Amino acid sequence: MTSSLHPTRGKLLKRFAQIGPYIREQQCQESQFFFDCLAVCVNKKVTPEKREFWGWWMELERNGEQLIYYYQVGLFDKNGDWVNQVISKKDVIESIHETLIRFHDFLQAAVSELEMTLVPDEKMSNFPLPLKP
Repeated sequence: MTSSLHPTRGKLLKRFAQIGPYIREQQCQESQFFFDCLAVCVNKKVTPEKREFWGWWMELERNGEQLIYYYQVGLFDKNGDWVNQVISKKDVIESIHETLIRFHDFLQAAVSELEMTLVPDEKMSNFPLPLKP
C-alpha cells in the first residue's frame, strides 16, 4: 500500500536532506523518519568522541498524506543516545528553541511543497517549548 502513496519514500528523504543536516537516514524506516539537532555542547574540554550535547530530536511518521511529528528535548549522551531531560539553563533552552523553530519552519515549507500535511502527535501537548515564537 505504501508504494501507491505520493510522494515516494525516496522523494521524502531527498527533500528532507535538503533542509539541512537534521535527517538521520540510518535511523529511518519505511514510513518513519528521524531528525535531530545537537544544539549546545555540554563540555568542550572533553575529547570530541566523548562530548555530550543538549538538543532536540523528532520522530516523523507517515500516515497516508499526513506526516505526524513528535519532538523531544534533552541530552545526547557520550554513548550516542538521546535522553529526555529537563533543561534548566535559560541560554541553552533559547539556543535549542531557535534551532527547533528554524527547522520546523523549513519542515513545514518542505511538507507543503510535497502537498502533504504536517500534524502534531497528541503527545505534543506536553512539549515544553512553543513551536511559534
